[in-house]
Amino acid sequence: MKIGVITFPGSLDDHDAKRAVRLAGGDPVDLWHGDADLKGVDAVVVPGGFSYGDYLRCGAIARFAPVMEKLVPAAQGGMPVLGICNGFQILCESHLLPGALIRNEQQKFFCTDQVLRVENASTAWTNDFEQGAEITIALKNGEGCFVADAKTLDELEGEGRVVFRYLHGNPNGSYRDIAGVTNERGNVVGLMPHPEHCVEEGFGPSTDGLAFFTSTIKALANV
Repeated sequence: MKIGVITFPGSLDDHDAKRAVRLAGGDPVDLWHGDADLKGVDAVVVPGGFSYGDYLRCGAIARFAPVMEKLVPAAQGGMPVLGICNGFQILCESHLLPGALIRNEQQKFFCTDQVLRVENASTAWTNDFEQGAEITIALKNGEGCFVADAKTLDELEGEGRVVFRYLHGNPNGSYRDIAGVTNERGNVVGLMPHPEHCVEEGFGPSTDGLAFFTSTIKALANV
């Protein structure tokens, strides 16, 4: 399976994401922010970093990148898309996911090994997890506080679209301890923690992140 990884000016974790794809058995494909071309990939990872320097607002400029002109309709059509950290912010800015990410409640950058609970194990990026499983994923962000109005939060909860929730403390003040969400179809997932940093023994707090990437390969194989 060919899984594209977008590089924006300021992307930091694109190479890590490509390595994770490779370790999961997929074929990583370089996608450039300035090209309106997805190169025939089967899925896309929007990686972490500081796209366009996070000027204006995190993800707000990246939303208008030429590559997003192709990604948005592809995602709306069912292509699996994973947004990690800055990628999550970009997906929210692009209205592929609800809500927004704002400055951490503590008003400072936060870096830790974070325990999450898997709330939805049926998405294109989580089907290799067990429902209710507790996983440890690296977290690093300054604007990772997920916010939405009460109606949207209730809809996310009621429809099972909260995919991950923070356990043993909320590192950034996200409403209802939400660490990641999905769209209605379950093919688009965004989260603040970094699964691509948790795919190899000896590198990161666990290998729990590998299941994100094996999940989408499995989902694509079953289409």
